[in-house]
Amino acid sequence: MDLTLLMVILVVSLALAFDYTNGFHDAANAIATSVSTRALTPRIALLMAAIMNFIGAFLGTEVADTVGSIISSGVEGAGNHGLTVVLSALVGAIVWNLITWYFGLPSSSSHALIGGLVGAGVASASTVDWPTVVDKVAIPMVVSPLIGFSGAFLLMLAIMWIFKNRNPQRTMRGFRLAQTVSAAAMALGHGLQDAQKTMGVMFLALLAGGYVSEGDDIPIWVMASAAAAISLGTYSGGWRIMRTLGRRIIHLDPARGFASEAVAASVLYVMAIGLHAPVSTTHTITSSIMGAGATKRFSAVRWGVARGIVTAWIVTIPAAATVAAITYWICALFLP
Repeated sequence: MDLTLLMVILVVSLALAFDYTNGFHDAANAIATSVSTRALTPRIALLMAAIMNFIGAFLGTEVADTVGSIISSGVEGAGNHGLTVVLSALVGAIVWNLITWYFGLPSSSSHALIGGLVGAGVASASTVDWPTVVDKVAIPMVVSPLIGFSGAFLLMLAIMWIFKNRNPQRTMRGFRLAQTVSAAAMALGHGLQDAQKTMGVMFLALLAGGYVSEGDDIPIWVMASAAAAISLGTYSGGWRIMRTLGRRIIHLDPARGFASEAVAASVLYVMAIGLHAPVSTTHTITSSIMGAGATKRFSAVRWGVARGIVTAWIVTIPAAATVAAITYWICALFLP
């Protein structure tokens, strides 16, 4: 077995490890609101989210293509050097995921991965597709939380107006049932978005090793393994971040939980299928929770917690990029 094949196996394994950490890091995205409102029990919610994550991973490859294109021209056929770049990007993303998970901060696994790819690409003097980074990452990074906040705010206002004369207990019971659907939709969107990002990185590893060409379709085994890894990670939980999203930002009722999940899921689908943009599920659901919660009164949202989360968002890409760059420089000393 030659060194290039060994490195491909190592990088693919590391990509699946990232996918697993993505699953338990982002499990809260899909189910925190449903669990906090008692619409679903934690284990049932996690099982449902894992199944929907798996299904969502097979609904397209547009996001995977976008992620792979960020540095594809710099690693195609580059052998061990290209594989070292991809490996370093993954290390940067995984390290930042673990740091933010430890502190219970719902930062973006997606942007950690993008930051890792950019950092490793710059450190290795590889070609980074900056127009794609700007159009498909930076702009959606700003737009998707704004849409999430305003959309959930407006939807919740509409719900409050429509159900203002209904029996409150019966209405909330109905929204608990509706949250089963909205949480499933959110989990499906998470698989559609986040599993594809790992597929894109695995494809980069195969591209660098010379096992695929840039125009090839993503192999089915790549799709299946990425889907399985994120599903297993999701089922393992993510309780620290779940507490932050479900309780510390604002105490949600079933109607607000439904509004935030429904809007966030819609944003994920439009961005993935329509715009091919790898947006952050974390950013989207967190901003939607804030928007739905703000309809109580703006002071009901714990803006201090929200400020810490926003800080983590801002820091994620440069932090992951820095770790990836340092990893590349270290690896370059030992790997040919």
